[in-house]
Amino acid sequence: MPWLLRDGQVLASLEIADTFIARNKGLFGRSGTAGAMLLTRTRGVHSLGMRFAIDVAFLDHDLVVVDTVTLRRHSVARPRLSARSVLEAEAGAFERWGLRTGDRLEVRA
Repeated sequence: MPWLLRDGQVLASLEIADTFIARNKGLFGRSGTAGAMLLTRTRGVHSLGMRFAIDVAFLDHDLVVVDTVTLRRHSVARPRLSARSVLEAEAGAFERWGLRTGDRLEVRA
């Protein structure tokens, strides 16, 4: 299982949604998540039909955090043109991790 890191510190277990179907599904249908999900090749997300609020980080091509938002259930985030992927986690995770704009993330297997 891949891990999400910042400065060598493990933040969470990570699922990678790198296909059209996986990106479309995202965290939909779950009642929560302990880790995070990286949606590759996307600039925007929504929480329509979700059972819980989510933290969203927009990442550039180097996995640097461009912006973060918390989406309530049934909301849509405005796409960030500089984003190349999106990180999703259960609302409150980014605060626990201390995740901020400008952080460089890393994925390790």
